[in-house]
Amino acid sequence: MSDITIHGAGIFGLSIAWACLERGARVRVIDPYGPGAGASGGIVGALAPHVPENWNDKKAFQLESLLMAEAFWAGVAQAGGLSAGYARTGRLQPLADAAALELARDRGRGAGALWLGLAEWNVAEADVFGWAPASPTGFVIHDTLTARVHPKQACAALVAAICARGGEVVREGKECGQVIHATGTAGLEALNAGAARQVGMGIKGQAALLEFAAPDLPQLFAGGVHIVPHADGTVAVGSTSERDYTSGTDTDAQLDDVIAAARAAVPALADAPVIARWAGVRPRTRSRAPMLGPHPLYAGQFIANGGFKIGFGMAPKVAEVMADLVLEGRDGVPEGFRPEASLKNLALGTTGSAHDR
Repeated sequence: MSDITIHGAGIFGLSIAWACLERGARVRVIDPYGPGAGASGGIVGALAPHVPENWNDKKAFQLESLLMAEAFWAGVAQAGGLSAGYARTGRLQPLADAAALELARDRGRGAGALWLGLAEWNVAEADVFGWAPASPTGFVIHDTLTARVHPKQACAALVAAICARGGEVVREGKECGQVIHATGTAGLEALNAGAARQVGMGIKGQAALLEFAAPDLPQLFAGGVHIVPHADGTVAVGSTSERDYTSGTDTDAQLDDVIAAARAAVPALADAPVIARWAGVRPRTRSRAPMLGPHPLYAGQFIANGGFKIGFGMAPKVAEVMADLVLEGRDGVPEGFRPEASLKNLALGTTGSAHDR
């Protein structure tokens, strides 16, 4: 018998399962499609911070989570024997003109206070890195907070760690104990069905994997795309943000545009072969923040949803906060992350236990 049942084996569900196991709980994760079958099975894995200004609860939460990530993923690797491909390699971004240069310097001063001296946001000459996007000013933003994981490998590493500690990750099974729904877009659609208007939606993203070895170099954000070197000798580029789509898993000419933008921004990638193309649908709540807390539909149960583009970066802190809430009754969920933030002026009726996919 489990103390915790989690529906959904994406990054939120698996990370929460790991955090609960670390505290001695018995955990079962149920997902009929298997681990990382949705958006969490992707290839980009950019753990990038918001800009250090206009500070709010979401940015503070993300900062804490990014700072937790190294220890989180090291513990996962030690327990299960698989690496998530985590490395805090930093990020470079080109600066287009004098105004962008001055804004970047202002933000660097803000980072000095807001990031608690634990990471930096600096302006640097682009050519000192040996790998940098084309920059009209010759300067780039260099932040030392950005990190990377390989999403598919991270999900596999979490499954291995969970199973090594006696947890279960299964395609079907009974609910026992406390129940958490971490079911991504399907979970948001279930909420939409019970609301007067949209609570959340799926946003399709497309990405590609190029064969190019740069495992220790910073990731780049240039030409509107993330360019992320992985430890295995590949570079991921992505992604699109598509509200309207016919298939959530097919790639098309929009991905060709992403690849072209990456090659234009980084000439070193001009001849790098494309070895994989990927598409998936990412869950975005109406509030644009993760939705954490009591489930709006299922009385006495919980929800952890809405990672969208920042799910992997938010996962260590989401896991901690949900384990606090479900196992110990300690509520550290920021106001903007509560279900109410996406349910304002909407009426939802609660039901008993049910699977939302």
